[in-house]
Amino acid sequence: MATKGSKTKVASDKDAIIAAIPLACTDERAAVEFMEQQRWGDKPTCPRCGHDRVYKMVDAKTGERNRRFLWRCHGCKQQFTVRIGTVMEESRIPLKHWCYAFWRACTSKKGVAALEIKRHTGLTYTSALYLMHRIRLAMKPEHVAPMTGDIEADETYCGGKTRSGIQGKTDKTPVLALVQREGQVRAKVVQRVTAANLRQHIDRNVDKTRAVLHTDESNKYRYVGPEFAGGHQTVNHSEKEYYRHSDASGVNNAESFFCLIKRGLMGIYHSVSTRHLHRYVNEYEFRWNTRGGSDGKRVAAAIRGAEGKRLTYRPLTSR
Repeated sequence: MATKGSKTKVASDKDAIIAAIPLACTDERAAVEFMEQQRWGDKPTCPRCGHDRVYKMVDAKTGERNRRFLWRCHGCKQQFTVRIGTVMEESRIPLKHWCYAFWRACTSKKGVAALEIKRHTGLTYTSALYLMHRIRLAMKPEHVAPMTGDIEADETYCGGKTRSGIQGKTDKTPVLALVQREGQVRAKVVQRVTAANLRQHIDRNVDKTRAVLHTDESNKYRYVGPEFAGGHQTVNHSEKEYYRHSDASGVNNAESFFCLIKRGLMGIYHSVSTRHLHRYVNEYEFRWNTRGGSDGKRVAAAIRGAEGKRLTYRPLTSR
């Protein structure tokens, strides 16, 4: 609660996005201008050649903006729209529906179902699912810096059923996660949890010379644990040991991330195929990694993440 005489400070981009999003979700022109502002800011550029000498095309009679919201580039002489070079390219779905779906996907802690987007926008379920999968691709993190410090590694199993009476046999899909305390998460869907898969995921994302590994008692981590300069700390879940205060050992942060995934899959999506599970994991990873920012910043980050990515249909191979 703000005290007397204090001033509430809110990021200007959050104010602008929150003010603009209601109109952008209902008016196509406002949606186009909103997307252009988030992608290009005040300096639009050609997505084909990168030239910044571009101009809006207008109707010769009315002087109003072209009804297809086209731009033309002085460099390559080609026309383009804000959709070109993004996950929205060649989509016929109005941008106002894209704005609404981006907003809901970024502000709903456990996600938003395609059926809900269908009900709110009037799209078909197929179109709503098409739209949401592409937004999840836009949310796919682009990792650069390796993780350092205290790293928690754990795995969980999503969907399917455990085959009763057969130890270790399951129809569920494994998800590996590395969580940097007070930092980011890096998650990956795998076919099986093996020492080789764990090592590959850790080697790709962690600087072991500047990190401490925290895991449970699984033997699969004992091969990579000694390679960490800070050591390998474990807790024994089978003995009901979940956190050890003496050396701050535990994987509670990783389990919190898995909890969000499980709550979302059970409460929002209900059923997710193994074929598309990695897209949903990308979505939860994005929201976790941007949890410190405002909803407005999260929407802007997702829209910027749509650039340079495409998801096209591929026919299923015959079985």
